[in-house]
Amino acid sequence: MNFRASLLAAAFSAISFSSFAAIEVSEPYARATPPHAPNSAAFMMLKNSGDETVSLLNAKTSAAGVVELHTHAMHDGMMKMRQVESIEVPAQGMTELKPGGLHVMLFDLQKPLKEGETLPLTLTFSDGTQITQEVPIKKVMSGAHMKHKH
Repeated sequence: MNFRASLLAAAFSAISFSSFAAIEVSEPYARATPPHAPNSAAFMMLKNSGDETVSLLNAKTSAAGVVELHTHAMHDGMMKMRQVESIEVPAQGMTELKPGGLHVMLFDLQKPLKEGETLPLTLTFSDGTQITQEVPIKKVMSGAHMKHKH
């Protein structure tokens, strides 16, 4: 196979792999912040159309100094947020990242997140899938004030 054919075959393989990836991200958004707020969070639906459970291992964005996967837990009668190592997406199932539940925590924001703008977010999964999207920033009312463990 000549160089051009090899290059085309490699490009086709990359396109084919991403086209048939088992993980889909839908309805992503990040919470808008007031001026000088150092933290925010991102939420979304994760769908796994594959036959094996896949885990979200990490997330990253240039908009934040630190990005962590979080959940909520009751501790001493107070709901607090805690970092988790991964978030499972069951085979042929979905996992929702939402306020008051699992979410992507954005610490040390580079600038305020303004409604109507977007931020780049890259998600890495246990099956090797990596998804980068421009996530819309939305104004979301906060129901309760939670303490973040960072």
